[in-house]
Amino acid sequence: MTMTAPETDAATGIRINDLTPFIGAELTGVTYRDLQDSGLWEQVSTLLHERELVVIRSLDITPEQQIELASRIGRPKPFLMAKYRHPEHEEIMISSNAKKNNMAIGVARVGNFWHQDSSYQNDAPPYTMLHGVDVPGTSGHTLYANAADVYDRLPQEWKERIEGRTAIHTVSKRQRISEKHAGLSIAEFKALVEEEYPPVRHPLVKTDPTTGRRYVYGAPEYMERVIGFDANENEEFFALLNELIQDPAHVYEHRWTPRDLVIWKCELTYHAATAVAPGVDRTVHRVSIEARDPWAA
Repeated sequence: MTMTAPETDAATGIRINDLTPFIGAELTGVTYRDLQDSGLWEQVSTLLHERELVVIRSLDITPEQQIELASRIGRPKPFLMAKYRHPEHEEIMISSNAKKNNMAIGVARVGNFWHQDSSYQNDAPPYTMLHGVDVPGTSGHTLYANAADVYDRLPQEWKERIEGRTAIHTVSKRQRISEKHAGLSIAEFKALVEEEYPPVRHPLVKTDPTTGRRYVYGAPEYMERVIGFDANENEEFFALLNELIQDPAHVYEHRWTPRDLVIWKCELTYHAATAVAPGVDRTVHRVSIEARDPWAA
């Protein structure tokens, strides 16, 4: 993946540029009205599918408009946990550490580890869209890495060792403990998690249908093991994978500015949220987007 020259539309002032050589494109000077232009939206869609991640800076939109934009990509999917949905829009999950009347208005600590969204599901939504409603500029950043770039950087030996392999994905390493788990033993808690979210199997190496690039599907925090590897091989592979994903030279750090809209392809995009400074509120609206057609990777 190579950088392309920045483009600026003299008539509208809209600027489009690549964020890094390995992932991401950025649009500035865009309004919701601009996005009604089919030509501009086609550019956004193309960038999403070729660059894996699209950032539209300072896009002032309502929740309804966010859902409308998500609907152009696929089908917005209501968040599983009803208590963290937007009170008027079930398609929006509120990610927030803020409180109202001393009550949490959303999920406070979300995605603070490297992962690909919902890979522990059989049919995970292929796209995610975030809108920065109230975001600090000094903390609460989001880190991104490209799963195809990770595959490219694997030593040839490991490419050969994982070829044709299947990995078992699970939420058990990252399942949150809630009130309903009070009094359970560790064994009972693990059994309940596996009953609610049974482990699933996915090919470890997949091919992106748009770019034709191969990528690693799986992050150590959402994988139990690679089938056919012994314990030492799994530990060695997971350590290598973490090293490649988190290599600073291949990570894009998104420092949020107010009302940024960020969209990514879930299978191709590893990401992690960084900590929010004490005493600082952060609220982001998240929409998971199902494909209209089967994800053909």
